[in-house]
Amino acid sequence: MSTTSSFEVSSIATIETPFKQKFAVPRQPNLARAKGTITFNEGFNDINMLKGIESYSHLWLLFVFHQNIERGWKSAVKAPRLGGNATIGVFASRSTHRPNSIGMSVVENEGIAIEKGKVTLKVTGVDLVSGTPLIDIKPYISYADSISGARDTLDDINPIPHRDVYFAPNLSTALAKIENRHRDFCSLVTAVLAQDPRPAYKQQNDNDEKTYRVTLYDIDVGFKIKDANVWVTELTPLG
Repeated sequence: MSTTSSFEVSSIATIETPFKQKFAVPRQPNLARAKGTITFNEGFNDINMLKGIESYSHLWLLFVFHQNIERGWKSAVKAPRLGGNATIGVFASRSTHRPNSIGMSVVENEGIAIEKGKVTLKVTGVDLVSGTPLIDIKPYISYADSISGARDTLDDINPIPHRDVYFAPNLSTALAKIENRHRDFCSLVTAVLAQDPRPAYKQQNDNDEKTYRVTLYDIDVGFKIKDANVWVTELTPLG
């Protein structure tokens, strides 16, 4: 029996999310309640392909790390949860730098919508850069996909950070205007920055005068770390 060493995979859809860059994207899905809209490509824009999907509260998204393909991959990768310098095998990690650049995320199913004549699927709890190509969607089946007693010993070594997030008082007016357009903006910024998206080797520093920047929706967010807390100091509309 012959085996095939290569396969051709087509993008079935793209997903629009608040994340315009890789920096500060949550390390795993559902760590922030970010919303996403999946729009299906030509040839897959058929509502029959989603028949029965309302039966499932959650879905698996299989996608391509399209921004990392040209950088290639290594057999061992740096692990943020081991401090950022220690390495771990690529197959023992969720690294974006993989032999086939394929990722997977579980998201909450918010239902089908028709927008501008196209079939869309709304989801919540995304951890994908906006514009990420999807290659498959599968139902999350709790009795099969949720494993009782599954272990993650890395969490004992270096748990995901959780910092308190504050907005500088002078940003109240700007924040109110942004929330008129993006009603989840404040909660999204809080959830994303609470995880301290700085490089792992910086996360031990509880006072960091550097202003870090992340784009959420169409807003450039500047923040610093002071007394172990995250302070949002700038909110600048883009475009």
